[in-house]
Amino acid sequence: MATVGEGLEEALQRAFTRPVPKSAGAQMRYLVKQHKGRTKEVARLLGISQRTVERYVKDEIRQPRPELAARMEREVRKRWQPQVRARARKAAATTAGIMIDTRARFGYTAAPGTTDDARLRHLTVALPPEFAGRLFDAQEAGATEQRLRQIAAEGLQETYFKDRGRRAQGLLVEYTDLEHVEFEL
Repeated sequence: MATVGEGLEEALQRAFTRPVPKSAGAQMRYLVKQHKGRTKEVARLLGISQRTVERYVKDEIRQPRPELAARMEREVRKRWQPQVRARARKAAATTAGIMIDTRARFGYTAAPGTTDDARLRHLTVALPPEFAGRLFDAQEAGATEQRLRQIAAEGLQETYFKDRGRRAQGLLVEYTDLEHVEFEL
């Protein structure tokens, strides 16, 4: 995972209690159901004809083109188990927090006489609920990847580098060259 947004989405998907539909017909039926039976809206969403949607629903077509299969999978995953997703977000934002495992370059702005050379680090840190809540709220509001990284950097700065205000008072952390990021609820 190379983006914070994808990492958050993947963490939420691990909270699912039932598997996502696998076959093209089942995925298409789910999308049609989510759009209250309006096949025209599903066709517009996927960039295909309404008749093609209807044929998938009736299992007349079973093997979608690879790019259509990827679009269908993505759209189903976005909508799958919204209540489970909401519960997981709420738990992370109010009580549990979120675990972040990342490998990136961390640079510092600190007091004179200290090193500010950026270094590649691998960190696994439990972020408190307030940062988990900020990350999920920003993602839901459509924040950019840069904004999500900034929130994650602030969480790592306060939790790991400043030890919740017990050290390094003037330290500001830069989170760049992200190689890997994974979240666990």
